[in-house]
Amino acid sequence: MELKIAEIAERIRTMRDILEISDEEMAKVCGMTTEEYLEMESGEHDFSFTFLYQCSERFGIELIELLTGDSPKLSFYSIVRKGKGLPIRRREGFTYQHLAPRFIGKFCEPFLVTAPYREEEQDQPISLSYHEGQEFDIVLKGSLKMAMEEHEEILHEGDAIFYDSGHGHGMIATGGEDCVFLAIVLKNR
Repeated sequence: MELKIAEIAERIRTMRDILEISDEEMAKVCGMTTEEYLEMESGEHDFSFTFLYQCSERFGIELIELLTGDSPKLSFYSIVRKGKGLPIRRREGFTYQHLAPRFIGKFCEPFLVTAPYREEEQDQPISLSYHEGQEFDIVLKGSLKMAMEEHEEILHEGDAIFYDSGHGHGMIATGGEDCVFLAIVLKNR
């Protein structure tokens, strides 16, 4: 299932209107100018995970509601079979599979992420993201170059990192092949 940018943008705009939140406030929540926020809300650009996460947190709804328009309903357990996570393409080349899209009231957002190896990225600064909460990433296959503000670390299969995601963080695949890792974004409670 390919999620459509225009539909997600409409859900964001509708939620902001329903909750009577100004575009200026949402821009501040998302760490951007009002003009940048309005471009995102109009569907002119694809969304980063951070943008979607910050919107869903401010609206007090599950991330999945923004992405699909459906509300999670399960509260005891939820199974996602191999390769059947809710696919999300929110960063060029990266693929995310949400591993608990039907579970309501999550304390975290679990994703299976594939970062593509790109030779041209290897010597470039890594783009940083910021969002509330904490994150735990563990490499399942390949190697991941992590930028933690001014620090860089290389993680290999079996290596894990836990961090305050309010600080700048970003990653790229390194070592000549795509990297697959489990990312668990923990919400502030």
